[in-house]
Amino acid sequence: MLTKLIIPALALSLPLTAQACELAPKADCSGTNLQGQTLAGMELDGIDLSGANLRHADLRHADLRGANLEGADLSHAQLTRANLEKANLRGARLDHANLSAIRGWALFAQGARFTQTRLEGADLSFARLSNARFEAASLYAANLEMAWMTKTSLAGSNLRDADLQEAKLNNANLENADLRGAKLRFATFQNTWMEGCNGCPHDWMTAKHPVD
Repeated sequence: MLTKLIIPALALSLPLTAQACELAPKADCSGTNLQGQTLAGMELDGIDLSGANLRHADLRHADLRGANLEGADLSHAQLTRANLEKANLRGARLDHANLSAIRGWALFAQGARFTQTRLEGADLSFARLSNARFEAASLYAANLEMAWMTKTSLAGSNLRDADLQEAKLNNANLENADLRGAKLRFATFQNTWMEGCNGCPHDWMTAKHPVD
């Protein structure tokens, strides 16, 4: 059962308490139920929220640098302008979440789900996104420079004006994606599926549909 958060009157930088967990930098809050809670602007760098329930949570402008969110459920969460640099989002669920303009340099999100997620203007440069799913996601003007996206599904996604320079999209799925205006200098698309893709470098396209 979720215990109501105790919000100090002074500032959100002071620790909050949920269940037996103190929400503070480097705290162990793994598995905590924070569904729908307001954590906007909090300093949570290095916190362990692996396996936590953060559905519909408000994490706008939160500092989550180096946080462990592996396997967490962030579906429908609000993370606009949150700092997720070097955070661990492996296997996390972020379907229908809003991650617009996040700072996600070098984050780890292998196998994570971003179905219909908003990532407009997000900085995902140097991120590790292999085997992640971005079906119908909006990555308009996102920075994916040097991102590792091997076997990543971007089917139906909006990548217009995105920066994909030197990104690795080998064996990826770009079916019906929109890459018009995207920067593709030195990006690789070895064995990538591009059926119906607008703006894709079709000379790279594989003749075999990827197996989900």
